[in-house]
Amino acid sequence: QVQLVESGGGLVQAGGSLRLSCAASGRTFNNYAMGWFRQAPGKEREFVAAISWSSGNTHYADSVKGRFTISSDNAKNTVYLQMNSLKPEDTAVYYCAADLGGYYGANRLVYDYWGQGTQVTVSS
Repeated sequence: QVQLVESGGGLVQAGGSLRLSCAASGRTFNNYAMGWFRQAPGKEREFVAAISWSSGNTHYADSVKGRFTISSDNAKNTVYLQMNSLKPEDTAVYYCAADLGGYYGANRLVYDYWGQGTQVTVSS
């Protein structure tokens, strides 16, 4: 079993920055991947970014490229999402997800484990 715990959400003004963290525990993490998704009220959960734990390769949604950066600290089993130049449309609950097979794509159905989510609100 894998537990994922997100932190770092909050309220920020447009143009500001936040850094989300997701700490993973419960098993040995080798060849897996972690991603960030978000869900705004009334909308489907959408892909934001993902990273391969073994290669460090990353993948981003077009809507966040150049503004968000995903990174990992393997020693701490933690993945981060640095969010800069935030916009009101970035407002959502952000979820961390893990795929034990190493998939770091945008298909949320592939991911095996999910965190409880953290709220990010960007005011205009």
